[in-house]
Amino acid sequence: MSDPVLLPPHPDTQPLKEIAIDYTPELCSHCPISNTISLTYNHRGGSRWRSTNRFLHGTFTAKIQCPKGNTSGLNFNLYLSSLEGDKSQDEIDFEFLGKDTTIVQTNYYSNGDGNRERIHELGFDSADGFHEYGIKWGVEVIEWLVDGEVVRREEKKEGEGFPEKAMFLYASVWDASCIAEGMWTGKYHGTDAPYVCLYKDIHVFGASHVQMVGE
Repeated sequence: MSDPVLLPPHPDTQPLKEIAIDYTPELCSHCPISNTISLTYNHRGGSRWRSTNRFLHGTFTAKIQCPKGNTSGLNFNLYLSSLEGDKSQDEIDFEFLGKDTTIVQTNYYSNGDGNRERIHELGFDSADGFHEYGIKWGVEVIEWLVDGEVVRREEKKEGEGFPEKAMFLYASVWDASCIAEGMWTGKYHGTDAPYVCLYKDIHVFGASHVQMVGE
């Protein structure tokens, strides 16, 4: 399948050149020259990469081809988070649920409070080819885009939490079949392992919007 026709990258974005790998580095491959990353899930588990710096607002995009085969039980994703695993994290998500690769879930957290999930019908199988997924995060608005079209828009409301902490860009592939007794992503079977999730043309906001780790 050929790539969809997309608008040029936002003028304030730049290719992601450096990543950190949080675990199982042998299951993550990064080529900064071609701006491609692959994540594999096999008998050893999965892996997770992230940007090396946090960003305070901006536009973040990547073309993603999800793993092929029976991916039931797996979660593959692209998301912003102030710090993975922190109970008070801010976060903005795209999450693919392995039981059905024709849908994607969006969500966002403020100070650890989430439960804002929405399911979106893609109109295609995310495993059949590359499609672009984007997050536009502003001071008062978040937009989630698929192939340049806005699929969800959230505005900051008085008295409600909204992401405002500087965040890393993350992606991972992992077995989520333990959540809700498999109701969320399905039960993992592994009949088509190894599973490979591909990312390319990853763009993040420009240097003027970077917050160095530790700031």
